[in-house]
Amino acid sequence: MSKLEQLLTQIAQNKLGIETLETRRSDSLDFHDVAVWCLRDALEAAFNAGLEQGRNANPSDKANT
Repeated sequence: MSKLEQLLTQIAQNKLGIETLETRRSDSLDFHDVAVWCLRDALEAAFNAGLEQGRNANPSDKANT
């Protein structure tokens, strides 16, 4: 699992109560009711993780974007 997949899974688990982001081919396992405030928290966590990644990137990495 890539670092990004690990991060997204961790956010889904901590903010949305979703065990995995893997498709399990079952409606009861693949579809979730999520409160809007939980969704907002998850989106904010992902955004902040992106900011942190950008701050920690090497200057040469930033020049290539």
